[in-house]
Amino acid sequence: MPLTNLRKRVGSLIFRGGLTGVSYLGRLHPRARPHRHGIEVLRNLAYRPTGADDHRLDLYVPVRPPPSQALSNQPEQSFSPYRRPHPIVLYVHGGAFRILSKETHWVMGLAFARRGFLVFNINYRLAPRHPFPAALEDACAALEYVIREAVRHGGDPNQIVLAGESAGANLVTSLALLTVVKRPEPWARRIYDLGVVPRAVVPMCGMLQVTDTARFTRRKRLPSWLADRLIETTEAYLGRSQAPDSHLLADPLLLIEQLAEGRLTADRPLPPFFASVGTRDPLLDDTRRLEAALKTLGVPHEARYYPGEVHAFQALVFRELSKQCWQDTYAFLDRQLRSAMKDPGQST
Repeated sequence: MPLTNLRKRVGSLIFRGGLTGVSYLGRLHPRARPHRHGIEVLRNLAYRPTGADDHRLDLYVPVRPPPSQALSNQPEQSFSPYRRPHPIVLYVHGGAFRILSKETHWVMGLAFARRGFLVFNINYRLAPRHPFPAALEDACAALEYVIREAVRHGGDPNQIVLAGESAGANLVTSLALLTVVKRPEPWARRIYDLGVVPRAVVPMCGMLQVTDTARFTRRKRLPSWLADRLIETTEAYLGRSQAPDSHLLADPLLLIEQLAEGRLTADRPLPPFFASVGTRDPLLDDTRRLEAALKTLGVPHEARYYPGEVHAFQALVFRELSKQCWQDTYAFLDRQLRSAMKDPGQST
């Protein structure tokens, strides 16, 4: 047991340090500078009045057409970076609910902003110090802030996209559910009562069910360091709460499957989904299950599987399949936003 605990601790430190280091080194590249892409970044805006870094966000604002040297090869944009009001992305970072931040996920904010989106890239409280539902409460507060402040920053509150990867994919999927399903929690009910349903949801490589992480090892034998990270995610995020209903919103995939099976009813239609994942991602099956449930529900969606790609490959924007994934994402969002502009009452 002591050796197992030591292995878990060392593995966790290496995992965290490696991800943070890669992000930092990438930020040193000249093409990582926002002004090179016609983007202005307003940093550390408070979306909750606590004074905590956990409750701050960075705002990526397209201010002029980008130069020809793009972050990735992109087709002609339907939404020009200097068109106002801008469509909006609320971006929620991943990191197993335990690590990373808006600073480590600067590339995601930059990628969406280059496409013409006003991007709200948030921090949130991390486990295990702040277990579920702290992160989801913060995501709800961030969405309230976006809706309240969008116009002031040149955004269109009727054109909101929710996006995130890994744990962030879990949070934005739960957040989307709260816009269409009434829940008793006061912070959840406030989101429903706003009456604003996102135009699209983009869960990348999502961990969409936090309970029963052993399902991944039942499907395929995983290296011990990776199995440790999955177990840590459940233990840290869910904490000690054992109430039967307490973890439902930590498992948005199960809620969507309940909708598909008729065991749960939504008061409004679910928004369209674009889900992407690599075929070497241990979380692959969660995207497959999401696709099946959305198909049963008749929800507009696309699920794209990228051969040989690993977890969170979308952040590796220099890779060819990452570039393809971003192009596929943009094309899907362009179609959804064009459709919403033709029918402005679609989801407000």
